[in-house]
Parts: sequence; C-alpha cells; structure tokens
Amino acid sequence: MTAAPEAGTPAAVRTLLRMRAQEGCEAAFEAAWRQAAAEISRVPGNLRQELMRDEADPRWFAIVSDWTDRASVDAFGRSAARETLTEALRDLREDATRSTFTVLATVPAERPRPVRIDFSTSVKPGEQVAFERAYTTVTERIGDSRGYVREELLRDAAGLRYHIFAEWESEADFVAWVEDPSHMAAGAPLARWHSVEFRREVLEIRRRPDADADFPPLLSPGGDVEVERVRVDSAVAVESWEQEAFELAYLAAAQLARSAPGHAREELLREADGRRYHVVAEWDSEQHFTDWTAEPANWAAGPLGRWLARGEDRRVFALRVRPEPPSATADTVPDTVPDAAPDTVPDALPAAVPVTPEPDLEVLAGPPVSTVPSASVQEFVEKPDDGHVAAAPLPAAADLGDVARTAGRAVEVLVVGAGPAGLTHAIELARRGVAVRVVDKRPEASTQADKAIGIHCRTMEIWEDQGIVTEAMDAGIWLYGQTVFVNGVQTHQVDWAGLDELPYAHLGLPQYDTERILGARLASLGVVVERGVELVAFAQDDEGVTARLRHVDGGEETTRAQYLVGCDGAHSAVRSGLGLSFEGGLSMFPQLFMLGDVDVDWDLPAGHLVRFVRIEEDDFTGMLVCVPLKGRNRYRIATLAPERWQEAVGSGVVPPGFWQEYEPPTLADMQAAIDDLGPPGTTASNLRWSSIFRIKHGIVDRYREGRVFVAGDAAHLHPPAGGQGMNTGIQDAWNLGWKLALAVRGEAAPGLLDSYEAERRPAGKMIVDRAVAIAFTDEMDMADEKAQFLLEMQMTMNYAGSPLVGETAPGGFPAGPEPGHRAPDVQGLRRFGVAHPLRLFDLTRGTRSTLLLHADAGVPEEQVLALEKLAVGVRQQTRGEVTAYLLAAPDARVPPLVDLPVVRDAGGAFAAAYGTAGAGTAAYLVRPDGHVGFRSRPLDEDALRDHLAGVFAQ
Repeated sequence: MTAAPEAGTPAAVRTLLRMRAQEGCEAAFEAAWRQAAAEISRVPGNLRQELMRDEADPRWFAIVSDWTDRASVDAFGRSAARETLTEALRDLREDATRSTFTVLATVPAERPRPVRIDFSTSVKPGEQVAFERAYTTVTERIGDSRGYVREELLRDAAGLRYHIFAEWESEADFVAWVEDPSHMAAGAPLARWHSVEFRREVLEIRRRPDADADFPPLLSPGGDVEVERVRVDSAVAVESWEQEAFELAYLAAAQLARSAPGHAREELLREADGRRYHVVAEWDSEQHFTDWTAEPANWAAGPLGRWLARGEDRRVFALRVRPEPPSATADTVPDTVPDAAPDTVPDALPAAVPVTPEPDLEVLAGPPVSTVPSASVQEFVEKPDDGHVAAAPLPAAADLGDVARTAGRAVEVLVVGAGPAGLTHAIELARRGVAVRVVDKRPEASTQADKAIGIHCRTMEIWEDQGIVTEAMDAGIWLYGQTVFVNGVQTHQVDWAGLDELPYAHLGLPQYDTERILGARLASLGVVVERGVELVAFAQDDEGVTARLRHVDGGEETTRAQYLVGCDGAHSAVRSGLGLSFEGGLSMFPQLFMLGDVDVDWDLPAGHLVRFVRIEEDDFTGMLVCVPLKGRNRYRIATLAPERWQEAVGSGVVPPGFWQEYEPPTLADMQAAIDDLGPPGTTASNLRWSSIFRIKHGIVDRYREGRVFVAGDAAHLHPPAGGQGMNTGIQDAWNLGWKLALAVRGEAAPGLLDSYEAERRPAGKMIVDRAVAIAFTDEMDMADEKAQFLLEMQMTMNYAGSPLVGETAPGGFPAGPEPGHRAPDVQGLRRFGVAHPLRLFDLTRGTRSTLLLHADAGVPEEQVLALEKLAVGVRQQTRGEVTAYLLAAPDARVPPLVDLPVVRDAGGAFAAAYGTAGAGTAAYLVRPDGHVGFRSRPLDEDALRDHLAGVFAQ
C-alpha cells in the first residue's frame, strides 16, 4: 500500500487532511480510504500514508501523508490519484480541513541496546544434578530465537541458587520471546523451579572491551562436581551526572585486566534505573581475580577506585555451563555502544490515571498472520460462552481533580470487584460501620463453574467470625483426605479427619456459592453490590480518591472516597492504573490445561482429592487432579489439554490469569485423560461444564500506593495447585479490613496501613512459591504429612517479623503462639452464669482486639486489681477498640471485679496452650484478624502500652 522509500529517507513535507465521516459511515470511510491509498502509494514522491481516528469522537479521521518535497505534493494535487481519493470519500464525509507542513527536523528513535537477562532461582539440596540436566535439555530444545545471542549458567557459592545469564539484542526481543506461548513447551523441564523464588533482572550492556573474544562452549560437569572458572560481579553506585566519567574509567580498568593471568572476558552492565553499574568479568578461577585485585593500582586505587571506595557489592559465581550459541552469525556487541539520549524523568505524574485493564491484544495486533485457526481469547470467568470481551484501550483521563468533591455518592471506601476478596473486605468494613461501596463490572453474579473449590480451614475460622460458616457447611462437601498416584502406583493416602485440634476441616464449595453466601452477608449489613459498574479512571490526593465509574448503559459518574481497594482480579484495572508490575515478571506454565465437571464410577475413597502424576526422566509429562464436588461420584477434573490443542498454540503476549482460548473439551477428551492416567476401566459421564485454560503466576512489587490498595488476584496470581488463590485473597481482605476501618475513623497509628503490605506480601510470595512447587511434584513433599496439611490450609501462615507484632518475655514462653502467629482456639473455659463450657474463640470473636490477661493461683488479690485497672486504661487508650478478659487459674483468688470480665481456665487448657502456667501474670493481645499482636510473660504494662501506641492513634 505504501511505497518503500530509500533507507533513511526523511519526509520533507507532510500533509494533514482532517475529515468527519457521516454518521454510520465510519467503516465504509475506512474501506474507501484503503482503496484510494493503494493508488496514491504509487505516486512519485510519496513515502508513506496513515489513517488515524479521533478517540474522543470516532467520526473524525486524520489522513497523514509524507512526501519527498513540495513539488511532489503539488503534482499529486493535479493527479488522477487525488481525484480517486476525493471521489471515494465525497459521499461519506461531512466536513474537511487540510494543512501542509514542511518537516524541519526528524529525531530518529534510539536503537535498542543489547541486554543481559539475569534469571535466578533456588534449588533444594540434592537437586543440583537434576536442575543442570533439565537446563541442558531446555537449551537443546530452544534453538534459534529472534534477538537471542548467548547465555551461561552460573551458580552461587552456597550451591543452591542458579543464574541463567542470557544475552539478547534488545529487551523487546526478550519480552517477545518470553511472552510467546509457542516456545513454552521447550522450557517444561525447568518449570518446577520457576516459583516466586525465581527472579528476573534486565541489565543494559554498556561496554564490552573484549568484543572480538569468542565465547567457547562449556558442558555441564554434573551438578555435584565443582568447577574453578567463575564470573565475578562487582556492583557499584554511580550518580547520573558522573556516568560518562565512570564508563571511561571502566575502559581504562578493563585495559589493565586484559593482560592479567586468568582473565578471559568481561562487560559493563547497567541496571534499569541507571543507579548501579555491574562489572561482570570471567576468570579462570577466583584466585586469579583475587591476586589481580590485591594490587591497589589495578582495583582499589585504580581507575575505578573513587566509586569502589563508596562500597562494592561483589558476588562470585561458578561458571557451570555455556551452551553452543544458536547461530554462528550472531552479531557481537561493539566496543562503543551508541550514546543514549539523556534520561528524562517527568516532573510529575498526571493527576488522573486511566485504569484500562490489559487491552484486547488481538485488536491491537490486528488480524493474525498465522493460517492456524484459533478462537478469540476470552477471560475464563464462569462459563465458556459468557461473552466476555477484554476492555478496549481508554483515552487519556480527564483531570479528575477539577471534579466537585460532592460529585457521586458519599462513601468512605470504594471497593472495586465483588469476588471473594472484595466481598470479604466490604463485610469487614461494614461490620465496623464504615460507609463502603462495592462495584463490579460483571453485570451478573457467577452462577456456575468457577475456578476455586477448596475452602481452607483458616478460611472456615474467618467465616465463623463473620457468621456464615453454618451456611457454607450446609452448601458444601467435606474433603476428607488425599490419595496420590505416581506413574500408576499409589504413593500416598492421607486422612485429614483426625485433626481434632482444628475447629473446622477442609470444605469443598464452588466459588459461585462462596460469592452467593458472602454477598448475602454483605446485604444483611446494608450494602448491595452494584453490578455492571466499571472503574474507568481514578486520581488520589492527600485527602482521598476520586474515581470515574461507567455504568452498563454507558453513563458515567464521578465518586469520592477516602480509600480505594482493588479486588478486581487477574485483569485488575486498579493494578493497571497504579502501574504496579509483577516482581521479576510473570511466569507462565508451559502447558495448556483443561477443566471439566464429570461423574466417574471408580471406587476410590469418597471425599478424597485424587492426584495422578506421570514423571519421565525428570520431565513432568502428565497430571490428573480430581476434586470432589457435591453429588454422587462427581468431580472437578483438571488435566493437561489434548495434544491437538497443545500443537495449535499460537504466538503473542498472553495476559495474566486464567484464560480460555479454544472450544470447550468434550466428554471424550475427559475420558481419554482418565484412560491415560486414571484407574483402568473408569468411565466418565454427564459432562456439565468444561474449559481450556493457561495460567501465569506472580506477585506485584507493592500492595499499596498512597490511598489505593490491591488484594486477591489483583496482587498475586496462583497456579491452581492447592486451591490457594481464593483463600489467600480472602486473607488479604481479612488483614486489611480492620486496619482500614481504624484509618477511616482516624483511630489508626501512622504506620498501621503500612503493615498490610509488610505482612501480606511476604505471605503471598510464600504461598505462590509453594503452589508452583507442588504443581510439579506428587504434592506430598514433606515428611510430616500433618505439618504439610496445616501449611496448605494456611493454619501455620504467620506474620512473624512484622513491625506490628512484638513481645517481652525475659525468660521466654515455654509454649504458645508466637507474635504474628494464629491464636489457636481453646475449649473448656467456664464463666459464671453460663451453663456450658466456652471456647476461647467466644472471647476473641468480633471486630475488636482482645486482651487476654492471665493470673496464676499464687497471684495476690492486689495484683489482680491492678490488672483490672490496666484493662480500664487500655480501653481508654484505644477508644474502646480492645476488649479485655481475665483468664484465671481454677484456684486463683479473684476479688470482685467491675471492669474486667472473669473467665476460669477450668482445666488449664489455656495455660498449657499459651504457655502462661507458672508466670504469675501474663498477657496476650489477639488482633481482630486472630493473630497474636503482642505477648508478655510476666506482664510488662509499659511494653504493652508502647505496643498499643504503634497500632492505635494516641
């Protein structure tokens, strides 16, 4: 369509023709222009043409043409091609304006710089041999990829962390490769190690003095064999104004190193933010490097001395493998890399941020060039034919700061997203009297087939506190245990029914039922989810957040809230609007998976999760996971998609989360998977729902930006193994709810909201990491099966090390939950006037923190009275946000108390479980989320009050 100019030919003249198409004629206008443009492209002097559309008014078009000179433009004006254009558009337009510009200057785009991509991941002791074997297999499979130059496998001194150090011609080439699902199967052997411990860093190659040096291949010696050859990474901080001087000094230092014994090659890299440089050198041994740097003129007092004196971060890696380069013609990086344009940083961010979720990539990319037919990409939500379409790109947001503060509805917290995380968070705010508004772009609630089924034991405790646990039990099915088969042989069978210390067992409940129950509880608190309402843009200031919402009828409104919480899932508009990125990038499972709900006629234990795994030569080649559903012999089946789908994987970026990409699998597909991996003779029937999906996993770099938060899938994406995603999102919302309610009322200490990210992000990283790890094993990877179950159910998940927890215990606690850990339930407590025994949860249930004061038998009465006085003071200090109880030993002497309720530890169960026996007095502060905030043995009143001052406004 466009005549190709000579290489590098700039446009001398540019014409701009603006036309307004008649209403309803936009498509015909574009088609007519394309036909006319084909003829114009053959006119002498024409370089290129573009058709653009006004995003604010789609009836306005702009036709831009570049020409070699003004004479060519004038000749075109008298040509038949001009008449063709005029005639083609005459009846399709209403108005037109024309301008001609002389092009004075053109600044070409900077050529992308070559980069090093540093992938790093951890392995367990004894896995080194398997990892290096898997790495070698992957490098043999990958072959040539556009922009790929070479790579090396490095290992740190401890031997448990590997770095894949890869060179690419540009970061864009690397991103295109890593986001292309068509290459993912090649990386399957390494997928089990691509967990949250997996890191990815992009380093720009600034200089390579040894550009002419070759990179001889090195074969793996075996993971259990040590090598002497090393890569030494010396990182230093460099100010922006001295970068040019540093790079020149580096070249001088590199010249000294080239003649050193044992020096092989090196390069200078720069981190993405430009603040640190890395001198990465290869040496025959670490000793050679040490000997060379021992000479001050080479290193400490050499050309780089002034920067090294500020502090050097040095890492030494064993050079394990250097695969054969993919192509002998790969370009080398020249000694002098073209100067970059000066780095620029905007003075300020725009006042309003458009919050488009990930765009429809097929629309942006245009028609696929592949001849392989494929269905359009649709978000996997409730059912294969739900008609969901990814959000289109939005125009720049208007200045929301100019909107009147009274616009929209008066709310204190706006929650975006009505999935389990959003509903849980809204319930916690509403329980505390916060004016909360919940919007969800889905026009209707889920009514069938969803991703999540398993309800963890910890979530059941949360639901007891919220008052919905009985309804959940009535609607669900108990999951009693797990049976695992590896390569057709039963390797594990675990029964979870005997864990009597847990208040609740593992429940199976489809996510649509979870959302129904949570939504009903929220409605009982006076808050109804507004459906068909989408967040379009938002801006925040020191006093609150202004958000623009679009309703299903296309109408828009602007609302104001003190805080905005994004619980809007894998394609989060809030995450996009904040510009949050996934730490180290997103990782994607190489396989396609399929799901289906079927009946099966096997005689495996009822209520057991059943997992069949096939592992061949360290390669994960098959899996079949079957989760019981309510009904007779009904299961949710998850397995690898049939080969015909695996082979039809297209190329292009795959957005995060679950994605349905093809026609739903059939009952025959489900039967084939069961025949391949399940018990012989098993028959599947009554397929009610099915889908194909792929998933990415990762965690965002931060959970909060000012007055805006993210939770659930908006913050972290999980593989389906273990059912961790939904339960983790509920825990996010549970943690943030009580803190945000205090902040809304002005009762939170200054750092309280910071603790949300400090506590939940490490927990999220751990959970994603574990979900990835068990997805590629037989899932029973711990010797203590009970400990593994408690970990999977998030019963042992804790916030130890959080800035919001603490203790004073000079002699230590002999037992009991540590600060940040879950406060367990205790039974057998007695209270005067109550005929039945109490549970500890009866005391801690509710929206406030609970101070449990313990008194042994030998505590004098005046000391008990002092505890009552403390309880009164604590209530005053926290404005009633802490409820205190005295848990007295059975034979403790307790005088009449007015302001401190007394509960007897009749059987000593509390003292035993919490380690308070023999302490005289002791205290536990249990937070509203059921975790220990503070403990003291013996009671230290000043330390307790100091802790409370860090939680509650004073």
